[in-house]
Amino acid sequence: MKDRTQKIFDNLIKNYKDLLCVKDDIKSAYEIIKNCYANKKKTLICGNGGSAADSEHIVGEFMKGFLLKRPVDINSRLQGTLRSISLVSQTALITAISNDIGADMIFAQQVYGYMDEGDVLIVLSTSGNAENVVNAAITAKSLNGKIIALTGETGGKLKDICDIAIKLPSLETYKIQEYTLPVYHALCSMIESEFFDF
Repeated sequence: MKDRTQKIFDNLIKNYKDLLCVKDDIKSAYEIIKNCYANKKKTLICGNGGSAADSEHIVGEFMKGFLLKRPVDINSRLQGTLRSISLVSQTALITAISNDIGADMIFAQQVYGYMDEGDVLIVLSTSGNAENVVNAAITAKSLNGKIIALTGETGGKLKDICDIAIKLPSLETYKIQEYTLPVYHALCSMIESEFFDF
């Protein structure tokens, strides 16, 4: 881990002392995502409601510059990218799946179509029990994908399916969401630091 990356991680724990209980899980999630991108793979991300908004936010941080410049050679306005797909953003596909198969499969069907070996599915569910998110994780596991969950302190059903479940220290939905943002911002900036801090 680069010095800059370590500082980002240390600052997260310093600024959010309640996250000390999940620091090892955050570091493990970082290693899984780093290995994914080191092997030219991608992340898939999903959640419902506020977690859907967070899913799109995470993709935005991966797909273009976040805290660092990511210049590329072919066009001075393009930025280096870390490939990521938000499964909540496919409106026509989601509604077709919901209508033809079932709303509980809106993310699982996409995981089945998009996931390649070595990809990582990041799932967000404050309860850890959202059926469509759990089904996505089960599908990713069947495809030998790695799965990271951001969830509340019980972990719900997801804790037993995922490779890493970051069980944020609260049972209150809004509080879990308040912890979720600094955790994924730190993960995104740590990953960016590893690949774009030259």
